[in-house]
Amino acid sequence: MATLVLTAVGTAVGGPIGGAIGAIIGQQADSVLFAPTARHGPRLGELSVQTSSYGTHIPKIFGTMRVAGTVIWSTDLQERRSTSGGGKGRAKSVNYTYSASFAVALSGRPLKAVGRIWADGKLLRGAAGHFKSSTKYRLYKGGEDQPVDPLIASVEGIGHTPAFRGIAYALFEDFELADYGNRIPSLTFELVADDAPVAIGQVAEEISGGEVVDGGTLTLHGYAAAGDSVRGAIEGLSDVIPLSLNEASGRLKIGGGGGEPLALSHADCGAQARGSGGRTEMVRLSAAAVAGEVSVAYHDVARDYQTGMERARRGGPSLWSDRRALPAALQADAAKALAEYRLACLQAGRATAKVHLGSRRASVRPGSQVRLEGQAGLWKVAGWTLDRMVVTLQLAAIPGGAPAPAAASAGRPIGHADQQIGPTSLLLFDLPSILDEAPDRPRLLVMAAGEGAGWRHAALELSYDGGAAWSEAGSTAGPATMGKSVSVLPAAGAALVDARHSVEVELLNDGMWLEGRNDAALVAGANLAVLGEELIQFGAVEALGAGRFRLSRLLRGRRGTEWAASLHAMGEPFALIEAQNLISLEPPAALLGGQAKLLGHGIGDAPEGAGAERPILGEAMRPPSPVHLKAQRLASGDVSMSWVRRSRSGWAWLSGSDTPLGEESESYRVELRGVGFQRLLTTQQPHHLYSAAEQAADGLNGLLTIAVAQLGTAASSHPAKIII
Repeated sequence: MATLVLTAVGTAVGGPIGGAIGAIIGQQADSVLFAPTARHGPRLGELSVQTSSYGTHIPKIFGTMRVAGTVIWSTDLQERRSTSGGGKGRAKSVNYTYSASFAVALSGRPLKAVGRIWADGKLLRGAAGHFKSSTKYRLYKGGEDQPVDPLIASVEGIGHTPAFRGIAYALFEDFELADYGNRIPSLTFELVADDAPVAIGQVAEEISGGEVVDGGTLTLHGYAAAGDSVRGAIEGLSDVIPLSLNEASGRLKIGGGGGEPLALSHADCGAQARGSGGRTEMVRLSAAAVAGEVSVAYHDVARDYQTGMERARRGGPSLWSDRRALPAALQADAAKALAEYRLACLQAGRATAKVHLGSRRASVRPGSQVRLEGQAGLWKVAGWTLDRMVVTLQLAAIPGGAPAPAAASAGRPIGHADQQIGPTSLLLFDLPSILDEAPDRPRLLVMAAGEGAGWRHAALELSYDGGAAWSEAGSTAGPATMGKSVSVLPAAGAALVDARHSVEVELLNDGMWLEGRNDAALVAGANLAVLGEELIQFGAVEALGAGRFRLSRLLRGRRGTEWAASLHAMGEPFALIEAQNLISLEPPAALLGGQAKLLGHGIGDAPEGAGAERPILGEAMRPPSPVHLKAQRLASGDVSMSWVRRSRSGWAWLSGSDTPLGEESESYRVELRGVGFQRLLTTQQPHHLYSAAEQAADGLNGLLTIAVAQLGTAASSHPAKIII
């Protein structure tokens, strides 16, 4: 079955006796050339498992293959610490991130390039060479002149650092491990060693140093040669398809057909084989004695080199199947053809024969093909002996020709889209508290995403002094659903559903999507978003294509932002508020009124990073504006005004109880303004009487503007206003 790797013969020197001697010498030479080694390289399944153990064999890669490689050097994990949060009643959050530097041996022969790289099965490096996680990367292609890596030399010392010449390897420096559970992930690499598919004879020729030449054998998309001998290199393939050796100009030529078959007559097989009895022995096994099914496992090119399997079956009785695995990259139809051909070989091989020839046929070699007079089909020489000048050949019937094309499907590929990352886009908001709490210091919210759907996160730097000094601020959360408005939302009140108006937004990349929600979900807080400075909720969504959506059935001025409902403009920022996709920054209260600047450094960013800045206004410290502000001129001429307070500590509708105050005390600032005068006063009650005498003293003559703001513990609300 594995003709090449089990037996070989020498070259005929000349004449019957010389041919026999030459065959014996050839057998001795072949025992050296094709000798088995104590250690063989990886089989099919092992090519996808990354190792780091001492003594692991490094395969020689031909064509294009996907392999895991072997870790040959690494540093300890490097720990980085950052602190965020803190403040009254809240502990600081200490975050730790880790990175590592390591080298992975890829091939025992030079490479031309490395294509895609996967980490834990997910795409780490795309076809265009862009990494999805932060790392520095260097490829050493395995040349005999490749230099020592500077990082390894700086750690190990220049005199103790090998250049690994003849071995292709990849070096990862400061590989960020946050995406992989703070551990080095299992990596697999798409390796390109040759510009075109490779013939298995080419593999044997290179491994043997030219002692074996390519005879036009099977061509593969890629192959991982194992071991240090020709046997080790092609044993995996010869398990599936018979191969043969033929003498060519003093060297051995590897092939699948064995050249022109040798015709053996009855005379060759009897009369000239003196002492043999002149008998040809024929044996044919039953159909149940051989496998009824053949399966071939391989690396499927169409499925990102994941393991595929093709089967060939025949009818009739059979209780077992033949299973083979190839450390090779194939298309599904090529693997199907191999399975069909091996099944045909097993079926044909049920017929065996033993023939006896004269010594002049001593040059016939195992692996050669013959025709027997009176017998149909082709026969392969499976064994050869020379005894008392009689050559005995063990023959096995084989199917004619080479593997024929067979239709097959690779099935549905299971993989990860090669999504582009693009530069980081940062949004920095000063919004009311999203949670039911009452902060006593400013709070800024950070949301980020990339212009490509493959963006994951970015490291943050923060400055409160105009950019003179910067400090680490941890990392962004996951990508937010965000973009900008492409229409202007008109003003509307916050008391009722805004069914008149809509707004169109354009999201940052094609991986983002918006969906409508019913009224019950809106009451529960669904689809909360920030548009400009206003918090809104949207119940209906119409997809317009090209990343654009029309939002309608709106709830306006959420969380006390009704003051911003009239401030909308074209191109203002839009972002869906989702807790898992935002982080908060808490500047000291002393910085209220100052400016915050933020820089984001992601994989797809320019060296200067992405920027955002915003005044620190302390919106989360403000109580919401009073509502239901009313004013009535009484018969006495006095103006009676009243209002209802709200609380930043609780936004749910409470039945049968009052909303918690959320501040240390209840207090309001009332501003009365008319032509030529302004009166300011403070009250602890949600009502006030502006007497006729006070109006006369102020010189009120005409319209009166009333503005009421609630005074919170740390800041005052935006005023509620009416004019009478």
